[in-house]
Amino acid sequence: MTDFTLDPRLAADSVFIADGPLSQVRLIDDTRFPWLVLVPRVNGASEWLELDGGQQRLLLAEINQAGQLIRAQPGVQKLNIGALGNIVRQLHIHLVGRHGGDAAWPGPVWGNGHMIRHAPAALAEEVERWRQRLA
Repeated sequence: MTDFTLDPRLAADSVFIADGPLSQVRLIDDTRFPWLVLVPRVNGASEWLELDGGQQRLLLAEINQAGQLIRAQPGVQKLNIGALGNIVRQLHIHLVGRHGGDAAWPGPVWGNGHMIRHAPAALAEEVERWRQRLA
C-alpha cells in the first residue's frame, strides 16, 4: 500500500475525507446525492478479485461502515453499491444514497445528468461532517 496514486478522474470528481484501514474515503462532489467512494490504496488493482483475502475483508468492513452512514442520511431509502470500472480502471467502490424522485431515479446515477458541484465553503463543511461521522 505504498506509493499509492489516485486516478486523475477520481481526483477531479471527488474530495478526500479520510484514510480507512485499506481505502481512501472520498466524497463525490455532486450535491444531488449523498455519495462516497472507497479507493483501496493498492496500486494496480482494478478488480475485487485482485485483492488478497485480508484486503477483501478490510474493504468489506469499510463498505459496511460507509454504507450504514449513507443509509442514515435524511431521505435515503435505498443504498446503491457499485464497482464498475469501465471508465476508471482503478478499483473503487461507489456508495450512493437514493430515494424515489431523486435526480436519476429509478435509473443509475452514472451518466445521468451533470454533476452539481458544491460551492467551496459548502464542500468544506460537507467534508468536515463526513470526517466527524467516520470518526
